[in-house]
Amino acid sequence: MFLKILLTGAVLIAAMVAVKDGRLLARAGLVGGCTQISVATDGASWQACKRGRLEDYPNLAGKSCISAGVKRGREYWHCPAELISSQAPRA
Repeated sequence: MFLKILLTGAVLIAAMVAVKDGRLLARAGLVGGCTQISVATDGASWQACKRGRLEDYPNLAGKSCISAGVKRGREYWHCPAELISSQAPRA
């Protein structure tokens, strides 16, 4: 009896970890996601986002990206280059 309870608890914890990670939900098509499709020499990139069954298209406006519209089930975003801070000491 104790072994069944312990095994059930372990399975539940593993399922909760898999769902929280998000990759399982994305692979099943339940949540949307984006894929980088190209990068310019200045570091700007284009992202192609798909919608999930439970969620709409991801919104990349918070990352300073600009939507270029939806075409064939994908929303395309143009994103500026990311700022990278240097850890070098100041002179």
